[in-house]
Amino acid sequence: MSDPAKRAEELRKLLNYHNYQYYVLDNPEIEDYEYDKLLRELEEIEAAHPELITPDSPTQRVGGEALTMFEPVHHEVVMESLQDLFSHDEVREFDKRVREAEKDITYVVEPKIDGLSVSLEYENGLFVRGSTRGDGVTGEDVTANLKTIRSIPLKLNMPIPFIEVRGEVFMPHERFFKLVEQQELNDEKPFKNCRNAAAGSLRQKNPKITASRGLDIFVFNIQRIEGVDVELHSKGHELLKKLGFKVIPDYKICTDIGQVIEEIDKIGERRGKLPYDIDGAVVKVDSYAVRRKLGSTAKFPRWAAAFKFPPEEKETKLLDIEINVGRTGVLTPTAVLEPVTLAGTTVSRATLHNQDFIDGLKIAIGDTVIVRKAGEIIPEIIGVAKKGGGDIYKMPTTCPSCGSPVFREEDEAALRCTNAECPAQLLRHLIHFASRGAMDIEGLGPAIIEALVSKGLVKSPADLYYLDIERVKEIERMGEKSAKNLISSIEKSKSAGLARLLYAFGIRNVGQKAAKLIAGRFKTIDRLFNVTVDELTQIDEIGEVIAQSTVDFFKLKSTEHLVERLRFAGVLMEDNTEEVADTRFAGMTFVLTGTLPTYTRSEASKIIESLGGKVSGSVSKKTTYVLAGEDAGSKLTKAQSLGVPIINEDQFKEMIK
Repeated sequence: MSDPAKRAEELRKLLNYHNYQYYVLDNPEIEDYEYDKLLRELEEIEAAHPELITPDSPTQRVGGEALTMFEPVHHEVVMESLQDLFSHDEVREFDKRVREAEKDITYVVEPKIDGLSVSLEYENGLFVRGSTRGDGVTGEDVTANLKTIRSIPLKLNMPIPFIEVRGEVFMPHERFFKLVEQQELNDEKPFKNCRNAAAGSLRQKNPKITASRGLDIFVFNIQRIEGVDVELHSKGHELLKKLGFKVIPDYKICTDIGQVIEEIDKIGERRGKLPYDIDGAVVKVDSYAVRRKLGSTAKFPRWAAAFKFPPEEKETKLLDIEINVGRTGVLTPTAVLEPVTLAGTTVSRATLHNQDFIDGLKIAIGDTVIVRKAGEIIPEIIGVAKKGGGDIYKMPTTCPSCGSPVFREEDEAALRCTNAECPAQLLRHLIHFASRGAMDIEGLGPAIIEALVSKGLVKSPADLYYLDIERVKEIERMGEKSAKNLISSIEKSKSAGLARLLYAFGIRNVGQKAAKLIAGRFKTIDRLFNVTVDELTQIDEIGEVIAQSTVDFFKLKSTEHLVERLRFAGVLMEDNTEEVADTRFAGMTFVLTGTLPTYTRSEASKIIESLGGKVSGSVSKKTTYVLAGEDAGSKLTKAQSLGVPIINEDQFKEMIK
């Protein structure tokens, strides 16, 4: 064995890093099974060398750190974590330790739901508070968000004086796939798995967002209760059902350890067929009296343990690699595999992520690869078992959907198609084109756009301007009046002006501000077809990256075709921004941070720009003022350190009178 002190330090740093990624950022980077193995190794080192135990060791706390987004909640009954078991022998060892204290034991075996653990408190039958587990001792008050989960009763079927229950909030597979699809459509980073999605959804500041995510819950334990005597965990489940809770499903009472192991194996066989994620099975002593007798260690209860299922891995042959173009223009390689059974389902395809991932594993068509299901849902290749003799696969240089060149951003791993009219990314382009900051077509939301595309009525942003009432009425639930209103909104958007049109095109790296600056300098779209990088970078705040992206976009034949069709439809191709008459803020740069009492950031920015000032996203010595509202963050701190004047909204209103 290597130096135990050095290895313990390495493990502490690694585990604390992954703890932070998982519990604080909701961004896990490794599978639970891998994390648990690392933790087990550290526990073994510290058991052999107690002098190496440090206060910051992950073995010395119940769980992760509490977030500061919500009000803290102190748990009267600690929401303990469980001892992990990885083999049948370890299950038998657990049983042996339990029976040393009490010979006559009955267990309850339950599926271990992979989600976010919460506490629900009820007074006189009414839901009064809900909180996350946090670090087991202190959690976060998420009552408003939990109320949006329809399976949580707001009023119990019986008016018990007080009860606190523990449950697991999770996201069903169906809702997860819909959410990821929507995130990809919005060009957002999608959640990695259902647990990650459930945690991120429950911790939203806006309960409306939580409500839209379709979260669910299984309740699995009574933490505290008044007015009713319950002596068995299994009887507690029966009571919870009567009260109206959605109780953990498929739990089984076992009278010996052989039955326990048999039930664990049965749960493992079912896990790939369930509509939600599980990552193990929980074994609990049924009797509360025996639980009290057994007690807890500093880390976990002695009366319960979690059997963790390892990710199932199989070898199969890589037959081909297909390239799919997503709605955001990203080219994603997908492995075509010889069918193999994984976690109860047949797998014949798996994601390969991107070129860096392929290069890292040195993957070639014809290789025998190792496949597993990430989070028990998405199949992925984790290694090459046997080389097939082929060359490492290389991604195409042109889009397989439209044949246009592809590009890779400097800080991105993904390849993207450059074509604004690429059929594969049409829906995303249309949603952005019609959005408020772009052409602002009122009433043209994602659902209407999807219906127009599915009926073949729109194949390009330009097609929107060739629609008529009769064709729009073909959309389901679209009556005469709604169709007229939509056509009217589309007609109105023709006068949006060059700045909005440039932003609506979705040119990479070109946001609303850059589009406005470019439109203000060149005035007409025709001048942009021959513009150079040097000419663009002469504009203050337009750098080489934005300039190059703009030049590349206007070199494309597809851009020329799109512009001509828009021009023919009557879309304004010139800058219509009013000249600044009052220049009191000329030469001044403002930075906005925090939430203002009455103005939105967009409104305040428009006022500053209308008076000749500039709005920047970062604080520097050149910043004239920082306009700060509530919850101002690092920008305010930096302004204070640099001595930049800080103003509030009232002072700002005085300045613009």
